[in-house]
Amino acid sequence: MSTALLVSAPLLLVGIAAGLIIGLLQALTQIQDQTLSFVPKILAMLVAFAIGLPWIVQRMVEYSGALISNIPHVVLGG
Repeated sequence: MSTALLVSAPLLLVGIAAGLIIGLLQALTQIQDQTLSFVPKILAMLVAFAIGLPWIVQRMVEYSGALISNIPHVVLGG
């Protein structure tokens, strides 16, 4: 559970920040178009994903290695 939260947190934070900034700009300009808020958030999250992908893969490889190495302990009950 903590690994899932750790891996997803950067993307979620970027999405939240982009949403807040876009919402503020929409409120200031009184432009209420749905695509205006959706497309920039998706683009910001894609950029964050591309930048953070090596770190995400490293965390998932570490988690998978620990999970696989603990299989004998779980199976043998030790």
